Amino acid sequence: MDTFALIVTIGVALGFTYTNGFHDSANAIATSVSTRALTPRAALAMAAVMNLAGAFLGSGVAKTVSEGLIQTPEGSKGMGILFAALVGAITWNLITWYFGLPSSSSHALFGGMVGAALAGGTTVYWSGVLDKVIIPMFLSPVVGLLVGYLVMTVIMWLFRRSNPHKTKRGFRIAQTVSAAGMALGHGLQDAQKTMGIVVMALVIAGEQGANDPIPVWVKIVCATMLSLGTYAGGWRIMRTLGRKIIELDPPQGFAAETTGASIMFATAYIFKAPISTTHVITSAIMGVGATKRVNAVRWGVAKNIVLGWFITMPAAALVAAAGFWVVNLAFL
Repeated sequence: MDTFALIVTIGVALGFTYTNGFHDSANAIATSVSTRALTPRAALAMAAVMNLAGAFLGSGVAKTVSEGLIQTPEGSKGMGILFAALVGAITWNLITWYFGLPSSSSHALFGGMVGAALAGGTTVYWSGVLDKVIIPMFLSPVVGLLVGYLVMTVIMWLFRRSNPHKTKRGFRIAQTVSAAGMALGHGLQDAQKTMGIVVMALVIAGEQGANDPIPVWVKIVCATMLSLGTYAGGWRIMRTLGRKIIELDPPQGFAAETTGASIMFATAYIFKAPISTTHVITSAIMGVGATKRVNAVRWGVAKNIVLGWFITMPAAALVAAAGFWVVNLAFL
């Protein structure tokens, strides 16, 4: 196996993690920045540290990505498939970042993997894609919307007689904890997705067996790149999440972040399903906002975001398939 191909593929995987970090940093901190619970730089620094910590909390999601979606391809063609999958995901991340759309880096990666695998003649485990990607893709926003609405309703009932000014100040402080939980969940989910890809590359190259544990250095470099990307910041997307869907106050921000973090931890530990942090926090914000009144949420922006969700996987798959054909013509 060509060592150079392995190094390039791992390098591109880390590049994807970096784009994932700046693309999805908004997920973790947009609500706490928009409510002025945290300054943007403080929020980004906190999110970067928590992303790093979250990456070491489990490996179930990484195992799903490396073994549950496509058959591990072999040889130089296998490395070409992984490379093309990552190029498809990175391309879509950059396009949606440019337009300020909070699409899912996770589904860009899964779409890239499926598109490159089909183009390269590798088996796609459609039952795995359905169980671990498609069903959670539709369920997690619905759960986020409902749980966000319920959490906010409970908060409003519990604090119905309290001083509004004191309540907001208290929740502004509480938001530093909920934002940290959100960033920890983001690290737990998203760093593991890249770990799964790097493990696949190492297995293809014969550097480790399919059942070996994830090497510590893989965890460290994936977590570090996600943190660096997070600290670089994703201001365009942050603007969409923090302001354009609904104007949030601190109690609402706390409710949305608590909802998002809870769902991410539950899916990572209980179902080992790689869900989209973007889907969860966006729908939680909508659910929380709907407690004010349904028309308080700017549903037009929400509609554009949902449209982005639906086209992410097919678009990334097409780019990845085209990428594999180019790699195949040029190198294989």
